[in-house]
Amino acid sequence: MFKSTYEAITKGNPMWNELPVPEASLYSWDSNSTYIHEPPYFKDMTMSPPGPHAVKNAYCLLNFGDSITTDHISPAGSIHRDSPAAKYLLERGVDRKDFNSYGSRRGNDEVMARGTFANIRIVNKFLGGEVGPKTIHVPTGEKLSVFDAATKYKSEGHDTIILAGAEYGSGSSRDWAAKGPMLLGVKAVISKSFERIHRSNLVGMGIIPLCFKAGEDADSLGLTGHERYTINLPTDVSEIRPGQDVTITTDNDKSFTCILRFDTEVELAYYNHGGILPYVIRNMAAAQN
Repeated sequence: MFKSTYEAITKGNPMWNELPVPEASLYSWDSNSTYIHEPPYFKDMTMSPPGPHAVKNAYCLLNFGDSITTDHISPAGSIHRDSPAAKYLLERGVDRKDFNSYGSRRGNDEVMARGTFANIRIVNKFLGGEVGPKTIHVPTGEKLSVFDAATKYKSEGHDTIILAGAEYGSGSSRDWAAKGPMLLGVKAVISKSFERIHRSNLVGMGIIPLCFKAGEDADSLGLTGHERYTINLPTDVSEIRPGQDVTITTDNDKSFTCILRFDTEVELAYYNHGGILPYVIRNMAAAQN
């Protein structure tokens, strides 16, 4: 049985052999698929590193306290019937009974971005104790889903940041806990402390991790999250050092100093390239040349 099966294993079977196969050497993305979607990580990428990106007058997308875990951040579990991800699937003809889970649709960045910060137990200070995956769009005061607020900020041309307390990103390591915020347009996370792996994952997706100085946090500095934040990083990557002090200013004349949590020169290189994925692509291309 073993010999008869494996003698013909490369010949497939009638059902397999009848599958249509495109002639091209690269995978042809199916625009109608709700399970697999071409990710945007390399969209408009050039072979030259973009260098440090300015974060000026950014709005706060979410204002958290302590112990926000990767389970709070990452899309996981079933897709709630009233969520942005559900709306996306319904618009594409998917019945509610076929929603499946975020885990099964992790190959579709459109679904996963909509599921980022969609945990029903998440607590955002903007909502005054209300629990759930909502936030406030600061310019209008509208209460929106996190995805809709992030989309609105992006359409208006605004960067966003996240304020957090201690142990941001604690719990098990999840790649989408860093991919999702990047897709939402988050440029920096300012917290009291980070879980080690999640901090590194944020750097890998081009998000700047910053820590308040010891004894300080958003509350002690009088930050409500309704301010606009400018992160005064040098524009020349050669002037940035792991662990250096960085001044952050707000539109209501507050100024405070944070610690830049690029912890190694390698992480700084990732940031200079816009993240680990473009860093790898550029280095592979350079090696081939």
